[in-house]
Amino acid sequence: MRMYDIIMKKRNGGELSDEEIRFFIEGYTKGEIPDYQVSSLMMAIYFRKMTERETLTLTLAMAESGDKLDLSAIKGIKVDKHSTGGVGDKTSLALAPMVAACGVPVAKMSGRGLGHTGGTIDKLESFPGFSTGISNDTFINNVNSIGIAIMGQTADLAPADKKLYALRDVTATVDNMSLIASSIMSKKLAAGADAIVLDVKTGSGAFMKTEEDSFALAEEMVKIGRGSGRRMSAVISNMDQPLGLAVGNAIEVREAIDTLNGKGPEDFTELVYTLGSRMLVLGGKAENEEEARAKLEEAVTGGYALEKLAQFVKAQGGDEKYVYEPDRLVLAPVRKEILADRDGYIGHIDCDEIGICSLMLGGGRETKESVIDLSVGLLLDKKVGDKVSKGDRLATVYAADESKLGAVGERFLNAYHFSDDFVSKQKLIKGII
Repeated sequence: MRMYDIIMKKRNGGELSDEEIRFFIEGYTKGEIPDYQVSSLMMAIYFRKMTERETLTLTLAMAESGDKLDLSAIKGIKVDKHSTGGVGDKTSLALAPMVAACGVPVAKMSGRGLGHTGGTIDKLESFPGFSTGISNDTFINNVNSIGIAIMGQTADLAPADKKLYALRDVTATVDNMSLIASSIMSKKLAAGADAIVLDVKTGSGAFMKTEEDSFALAEEMVKIGRGSGRRMSAVISNMDQPLGLAVGNAIEVREAIDTLNGKGPEDFTELVYTLGSRMLVLGGKAENEEEARAKLEEAVTGGYALEKLAQFVKAQGGDEKYVYEPDRLVLAPVRKEILADRDGYIGHIDCDEIGICSLMLGGGRETKESVIDLSVGLLLDKKVGDKVSKGDRLATVYAADESKLGAVGERFLNAYHFSDDFVSKQKLIKGII
């Protein structure tokens, strides 16, 4: 079998066989096939696309290219959640304890963030002493004993995807539905969950900017998961404005704790309950979403979800006192209120720009080597549809020093667009697959 023939076949619109796909994935992972040939194939796939079978085979080949997490020693149906990412997305921090408190084991591998704010691991490190550097045995034991554990993604998990994505990133071949879906799902399948709930974001702060593309990606990933024997569901949610009110790291942890106390922002609470309901149904702990939601609400009102977060933090070396006393979570000392410069309604928010404000404060990473300041961030007061008067507070900025406040404040104001006419609140859940 020759790589030249595989490239030509796809260039001419042919359908690659399972053997051909596995040949190039295995060869590229081992370094036996050069970048220039694989980049040529990626461009051919970009233009000629892939069938449903080709996409599934590609995903499975990448998932099998390295280590696969064996969760068979964990009792029950293991349900994972994946978000395509966005601004203010702290969902796992509240969702995982709620779901675990209802009896569904959550065994999750997470990464660090590269962008506006930290990833789930970075945010969890706001708890002093917390570590995701735990052994596989500890990981499995924690899930069996308390129902939840989160560990860092291993370097050998789906290594073919890492190599392919780096190549696609520099050859303008990222934006292809089959390649995007297979990249995401290869890591999820390698992580070993029995069921997966996807939170696919759509809007100005999301990877997929249009609802059409977001639904298409969700459908593609659900097909891949079901084709590989997983229970699947996808929620398409709005990211045309930040999720919740907090954007940062420690400040988002505080908001997640507020939500576990039943005091979270309306949109964030709604998303957590929607995703959690799907997880409970797939995990066999509820017959339908209404029953599942009732169980989640009981876990919150009864304090069981908050207790589960405390158990989880303590089991991984963190100080659980911070769960019950979230004011201990340090926020940056320099604070500035951003005030509205006119009357009107908030008509639109450039969501990505709010994320960049967090990045400018030091709350995210521009490169893998960047050091995150977990204490900085923004706390919003007004969102789309809110009526404001000149001088009303739009947000509070938390900064390490005053040097960046001017630029951040100006950028934030430019991201807010006002309307003289009434503006409806935005719908959060766009659809469920």
